[in-house]
Amino acid sequence: MSEQTVTVDRRRAALIVVDVQPDFMEGGALAAERGSEVVPGIRELMNEGPFRQIVATQDWHPAGHVSFASSHPDHRPFDVIELYGHDQVLWPDHCIQDSPGAELHPEVPWRQASVVIRKGEDPAVDSYSGFLNNWNPDGERPPTGLAGYLRERGIDTVFCCGLARDFCVKWTAEDAADAGFRTYVLWDLTRPVDSRSDDDVRSALERSGVTVTSSDALT
Repeated sequence: MSEQTVTVDRRRAALIVVDVQPDFMEGGALAAERGSEVVPGIRELMNEGPFRQIVATQDWHPAGHVSFASSHPDHRPFDVIELYGHDQVLWPDHCIQDSPGAELHPEVPWRQASVVIRKGEDPAVDSYSGFLNNWNPDGERPPTGLAGYLRERGIDTVFCCGLARDFCVKWTAEDAADAGFRTYVLWDLTRPVDSRSDDDVRSALERSGVTVTSSDALT
């Protein structure tokens, strides 16, 4: 992809690394397509890129989570049900707390991240975005605290990468833009669960005010 150059202001920009965990990679419980391909580029960006502020998210579900198909005996993975008035995809059991698949990928330099936001810890509420959980029984999307964390550090621009492009990266970027951050998605450092969604994902991001770019466009 050929993109216009994006100049990163180190004082005001943060890199958000979304859910780079083994369960979202080849052989994992909920693999994105070629998910492991993002690891080298994200490692390089964290080690040598223009970001002084780096945060990460980590899917961290208790066993028996409401989003697991196994919690709904009449359903199978990838069925869609209504939960608290909204569509809920039912997933294979994944990123269960303290399991190997839930760990942050060992080839990524997490020492560079100043904070890790764990999401999906509430057994009754799913969580895609690093900024807001999915809807709870009260019809609310509770915040994770990430927006406040970034604002208190003078951050007004975020660059999102990681897994998976069509769910957690997309929702994180859309919520960032909705919260008032200038938001970019580094498309080459994301991978989808289903690449057939790519055109729809790109269009949805752009409608939300998110700029789609690539890591090699950053200066």
